[in-house]
Amino acid sequence: MASIFTKIINGDMPSYKIAEDEDHFAFLDINPNSKGHTLCVPKKEVDKILDLDEESYMKLMAFSRKVGLAIQKAVPCKRVGMTVIGLEVPHVHVHLIPLQSMANATFQNKESLTSDEFEAVAEQIKSHL
Repeated sequence: MASIFTKIINGDMPSYKIAEDEDHFAFLDINPNSKGHTLCVPKKEVDKILDLDEESYMKLMAFSRKVGLAIQKAVPCKRVGMTVIGLEVPHVHVHLIPLQSMANATFQNKESLTSDEFEAVAEQIKSHL
């Protein structure tokens, strides 16, 4: 059975898409720690990041860096944090989180955005790619 991220990649579920290349897809987290919280995933469904072969791992990091640099330009923040911790979806995903404080990195304080706010921040980030 396809993961929710595979369904997003395939267009079977909606998302606020940020970027895409042949092997990767980036979209806004719909339950964000902060405005601009983005997920970068490989299109190939792999459960754990260390199960990626070295080339795929390095390409995912390069793609995530590119997206992170765009977030940094688009969303006022002290820095963009990166973490790979997701247990809830069996599909590798890199969290890129605009940080104002460590509270943004805890996954306990979530930010609520409207659809219009999601659209606006997605467009802001995309404009810097």
